[in-house]
Amino acid sequence: MTTTYDVPAEKLIMVGAEKLRENKEIAPPAWAGWVKTGVHKELPPVDKDWWYVRCAAVLRQVYVEGPIGVSRLRSKYGGKERNGTMPPTFSKGSGSIVRNVLQQLEKAGYVRAVKGGRTVTPDGRRVLDNAAYEIQQQMPELKLY
Repeated sequence: MTTTYDVPAEKLIMVGAEKLRENKEIAPPAWAGWVKTGVHKELPPVDKDWWYVRCAAVLRQVYVEGPIGVSRLRSKYGGKERNGTMPPTFSKGSGSIVRNVLQQLEKAGYVRAVKGGRTVTPDGRRVLDNAAYEIQQQMPELKLY
């Protein structure tokens, strides 16, 4: 059986974003068109469907990392903040985006809250594993058996 671990993350996230777009519970908020994804960024994302990609990426991170909270996810989506003449420093990503994504995934039934963060439900695992199976069928060089 093909799982999330067996396919490249980039392809899994893109196919997962397409699957999440079909769910009515997951939709970008009104402010998603002009918000930055962190203090280290200068401009908002140029991709108009970035919300679904971020939802799929967060779902994959919750699947892979186990119980994970907002703070650790903020660190995953952070980056280097340039400080002018001072040396660059690391800055965390937006907590509001991560919280809203997790709340939407929880409402859709893909993630549930447990002690220590959030973990993926069987429905969320099924969505990602089905996406991994589709990718594995399209890429013959990924045949596992």
